[in-house]
Amino acid sequence: MAYAALISLKQTIQRFVNSHILIVPSVFVSLQELQSRSFLTRRSGKELLSEITDFAFFEVESLQQILKDINSSEKLNALDGQIREAAYVFEDILESHLSAQFILQSDQRLGDFDSSLDLQKLKQDIDSFTETAKMMKKELIYELDNPLPQNYDHICDFIDVSSIIDFSKKETKMVGVSDHLRDIESLVSNWWSSKVQTISLVGMAGIGKTTLAKEVFEDPSILRLLMYRGFQCRAFVTIGPNYRLREVMLSILSQVDRDSSIMQAQVYIYDDELAEHLKESLLHRRYFIVLDDVWSEQVWDDLKGLFPEINNGSRILLTTRLEEVARASSNEEFAILKMCLLNKEESWKLLREKVFDDKSACPSQLEKAGRKIAENCDGLPILIVTVAKILQKAEKTLEYWNKVAEKENLVFDDAYDQISDVLYPSYMYLPQRLKACFLYMGAFPQKYEIPRSKLLSLWVAEGFLEPDRCETVECFAEKCLEGLVSRNLVIAHKTNFSGRIKTCSLHSVFWRLCNVEASKNKFSHVAKSCADGLVGAIKSQRRLCIHNNILFGIKDVHKSMASIVNARTLICSGPHHQYPVPICFGLRLLRVLDALTICFYEFPMDVSKLVQLRYLALTYNGIIHSSISKLRKLQFLIVRRHMGTRSSSTTLSYLPIEIWNMEELKHIQITGSDLLDPRGALLPNLLTLLDVSARSCTEDVLLRIPNLLKLGVRIELSPSHHDDEPLWWFDRLSHLRKVKSLKCVVVNPTLRSNVAPRFSHSLKLPSSLVKLTLSGFGFAWKCMEVIANLRMLQVLKLQFYAFSGPKWESYDYGFYSLDVLVIEDADLVHWRVEHEGCIPRLKLLIIRHCYRLEEIPMEIGRSLEKIEIVDSNSLAVTCAKDIEKDQRRKGAHFLEVIVQSSKD
Repeated sequence: MAYAALISLKQTIQRFVNSHILIVPSVFVSLQELQSRSFLTRRSGKELLSEITDFAFFEVESLQQILKDINSSEKLNALDGQIREAAYVFEDILESHLSAQFILQSDQRLGDFDSSLDLQKLKQDIDSFTETAKMMKKELIYELDNPLPQNYDHICDFIDVSSIIDFSKKETKMVGVSDHLRDIESLVSNWWSSKVQTISLVGMAGIGKTTLAKEVFEDPSILRLLMYRGFQCRAFVTIGPNYRLREVMLSILSQVDRDSSIMQAQVYIYDDELAEHLKESLLHRRYFIVLDDVWSEQVWDDLKGLFPEINNGSRILLTTRLEEVARASSNEEFAILKMCLLNKEESWKLLREKVFDDKSACPSQLEKAGRKIAENCDGLPILIVTVAKILQKAEKTLEYWNKVAEKENLVFDDAYDQISDVLYPSYMYLPQRLKACFLYMGAFPQKYEIPRSKLLSLWVAEGFLEPDRCETVECFAEKCLEGLVSRNLVIAHKTNFSGRIKTCSLHSVFWRLCNVEASKNKFSHVAKSCADGLVGAIKSQRRLCIHNNILFGIKDVHKSMASIVNARTLICSGPHHQYPVPICFGLRLLRVLDALTICFYEFPMDVSKLVQLRYLALTYNGIIHSSISKLRKLQFLIVRRHMGTRSSSTTLSYLPIEIWNMEELKHIQITGSDLLDPRGALLPNLLTLLDVSARSCTEDVLLRIPNLLKLGVRIELSPSHHDDEPLWWFDRLSHLRKVKSLKCVVVNPTLRSNVAPRFSHSLKLPSSLVKLTLSGFGFAWKCMEVIANLRMLQVLKLQFYAFSGPKWESYDYGFYSLDVLVIEDADLVHWRVEHEGCIPRLKLLIIRHCYRLEEIPMEIGRSLEKIEIVDSNSLAVTCAKDIEKDQRRKGAHFLEVIVQSSKD
C-alpha cells in the first residue's frame, strides 16, 4: 500500500503549498539561515515553504516511480510497509498543520492570536522524512537488484520437466461445465479455420479453468476425436505468473518429441536454438497444446512465437484469469469461453458428490443443511470442494451440519485459509494502481452490490488515484474498475446496454482476502462486532468501516474508535438505523464520512470541524446549516431524507448561500433543498446536481455552474398545483452547454397522467444531451419532435406518463443516435413510423406496463438487437415477434425478444 500512500502524500504536499489558508511568517529568510536559525531578509516565507517542500516532493515521486512496476516478495513487502508508515506520518503532520490553522483562523474568539506556520519545526519534519525516504530508496533499489528466489512458482525444475503433469488421480466428473466441454470439443475438432487458432478459457481464480483443461486433455473420447482428425502430438504446460520461457519450451518438447537429442543435451543448448528446435518439431505436424494459467499479454506475445504459423488446423487451448489475455490470444469472439459460477443446484450436486462416494447417498435429513452450505460457497468450485473435504472427514450429524450452514464454527474459515494460496496471486500481481481500489471494496458488507457511481466517488475523494495528464480522475477511476472486472476480481452485476457497469461486488472469498490484506496493511478495518471495535483491533488503521451502527452506542467501542485520531475514512454501511447514535466527529483528519445509514434529527454541527472532508453523506430532513461552508475541500455532498418521509411542497427549503463558496464541489445530491441565487459566485468544478426542484433551475443558477454534466430535477406537486409549474424552467436549460444527462421527474400525489398538456410547446432541451429521462409530465406525443432533433441523444427513458395520448406518429427523420428507448407506464395504443429513417440506430427497446399498446412499428426493426416486453398487451408481443421474423427473412439473426410477466 506504499504506492497509494505516496500518491496521497504527493497530493497533500501540493495542497499544502498552494493552500490559501496557510499563514507563513512574513519575515524574509534563506534556507541556510533557516537551518542555522539565523533569520535575515533574503526570501519570503511562502517562497521558502515551497522550496523546502520541493525536497520532500522529489523523494516521494522517485519512490513512487520505483514502486510502480514491481511485484511483491517477502522483503519488498516489509519495505513497502516501512515506506507506507513514513508516508502516513508525514502526511499526518502536514494535514494537522492545515486543520489547526483553518480552525484557529475561523474561531473569532481567538482575536489576534498568531496562527502562522512554524517553518523551523516544519523544516525539521521534512528533513526527517526526506532522510528516511532516501534510506528506503537505497534499500529498495538494492532488493530489486538482488532479488531472492520466488516461492510461488507453478513450473517444476527443468531437469524433471516430464513430471509436470500428473493425471494418475482421476477426479470426480466436473459439474456445470458440460456446455463448455462441448464447445471446446467442437472448436478443437471442427474445421472452422485451417489456421492455428487459440481457444481461451477465462474466469476467476478457483472457478475450474485448469480442471476443465485437464478434463479436455485426458478425456478418452476427445483423444480419439483428435486422432481421427489427424492431430499428431499434444502437450500440457502450466505457465504461472513467474514463468521461465526455457522451462516452458523444454516441457512442450518433452511431450511432443521425447526422443529428441535436444532433451539429452538441454543444459548446453541456448534458448534461441531450443526455440528453433521446438518450431521444427511442430512445423509439419498438427498439434494440440494446452497453455494453463497465462498471466499477461506479454507472456502470450513471448509464447505465440514458439508455434509455427501453418494452415493445418492446429489448436491451442489457453486458460487465464485475465480477459485482456483472452482477447489478445483468441482472434474470434466465439473462441473466448467465459466460465461462470455454479448455480444453486449445481453447487449442491458438486458438494454432495465430493462428500459422499458412489457407495453411500446423502441422508435425507442432511439435505436442507447441505444445500445451505453449498449456497454459502457462492458457486465457486474450489470453495465447494474444499468445504466438502472438511465435511467428508467430520461427523455427519444434523447438529454439526446446521452449525456449518449458519457459519457457527470454523469450517468456512478453515476452507478460506486452505484456498488462500490460489486466490492471493490475483491480488499480489495486480498493477500497483489497482491494489488500493481492490482493497477498498472490502469496506462494504459481504455480497453488497455497490453502485458504480458511489464507489468511484469514494475512490476520487480518498486521493489515492493518479490519472495521466490527459484524462480526468473520474475517467481514470472508471478504468480502474473496468480493470478489476476484466481481471475477474470484481463481479459486475448490472450493466447498461453499452456494457458500462452499474453495480458490482466481491465474491465472498475475495471479500475475505480484501479484509485480511487491508487490515494487515493498516489500509482499513471492518468492525462487525464489539471485539472488532476495540483498540487492539483498530489501532493505527487508516479507515474504519462500521457494519453494525449500534457499535457507536457501546462506550468502550466508541472510545476506541475516537482514539484513532489519524483515521481518514469512516464508512457506516450497516443496516439503516432510525435512531440517533453518537458518531465519532472528533476524527479531525477525516476525508470521507459516509453516514447515510444513520438518521440525524438535528444537523450535526461538529461536522463543520472536519475541514479535511472531501466526501460527506448524511440522512437528515432539516435545513443545512451555513457552517457547512467551512468544508472548503468538500467535493461530494449527499444529504437524503429519512425513509418514508416527504417534505411539504408548500415549504421552500434552500441550501445556505455560503454553499457557493465551496468551489471544489463536484457532486451535490440533496433531496428537498435548492440552490439560492449565487450573487456572482461560481461553482466551476460542479459536474453533478441531483434531486433538486425546478427552483434550482433559474437562469442565475445555471449560468454559474457552466461545467455541469448531469442534472436531476424532482418536482413534487400539491393537489392544487398550477398546470405550468413543471414547465416554466425548461427554456432555461439552454444555459447548460455541456450537460449530457438530464432526468426530470414529476412526483404526482394524485396520480394524474396529464400534468401539463397545454404547455407541450414549451419543451426546450439542451442539444448536448446524451441521456434523457422524463417521468410524469403528460406531454402530447407531437412534442416528441423536439427530442427527435437531439442529434447526440443515445438513451431515452419515458416513464409514468411522460407522454400521454393514444397515438404516436413519426413522419420525419430523427433520433439519429438513439440506441436505447424505454417506454414505461404509458396509455399509448398506436405507435406508427413513416419510414426506416426514424430511429435508424435503435438497438434496445424496452416496453413495460403498456397494457393498451397494440402496435410496434416494423420500420424500427432494422438495427434492433433486443426487445424486452414486460406486463404489456399481447398484441405488442405479437408485433415484436413479427419484427424478429422479418429480420430473419432478411438474413439477420441477432434480434432477441424477451417477454416477461409479473404473474409468472
